Amino acid sequence: MTQNRSRAFDSLLCAGVAAASLLLLGTGASHAVDGVNTGYFGNVAILGYDPVAYFTDGRATMGSPEISKKWLGATWYFASVEHRDAFASEPVRYAPQFGGFCTLNAAFKGASANIDPEAWRIVNGKLFLFSGKEGLEEDFDADPAAVLAKADAEWPAVEAKEFEARAAGN
Repeated sequence: MTQNRSRAFDSLLCAGVAAASLLLLGTGASHAVDGVNTGYFGNVAILGYDPVAYFTDGRATMGSPEISKKWLGATWYFASVEHRDAFASEPVRYAPQFGGFCTLNAAFKGASANIDPEAWRIVNGKLFLFSGKEGLEEDFDADPAAVLAKADAEWPAVEAKEFEARAAGN
């Protein structure tokens, strides 16, 4: 009798773990699809620019649709197979912060899907994108630590608002 209870418990435990795993995977997938700014058209991150090139080449470099990788529901383009492979092994290291939205807008309680891949900074080994180069030196470079602290504080609310609006089709 004890052995039968143990088998029944094991079966229930396995079923519970399997159900929880499916639930978590389902939740992660639906959130992940919304987790990257792909602009208003298409499903390509950073408007097709290579995220690894910012780090390795020190410049914004257009990627190629022929060298791509899907991650977090978006397609990422790369300038080389080496860059794609580096991203595949450590995507969080290379992906832009704040979901690829404008860092300054995130700091001021907004999100701009309009980014300029040529307007960027790397601070403390992290990539930050902006909606344009104009004012970047005055608005960000003057005190990046303060802007990033504000953006970090505001981002959870901005992210929720942005992705709720996307889910609603706005």
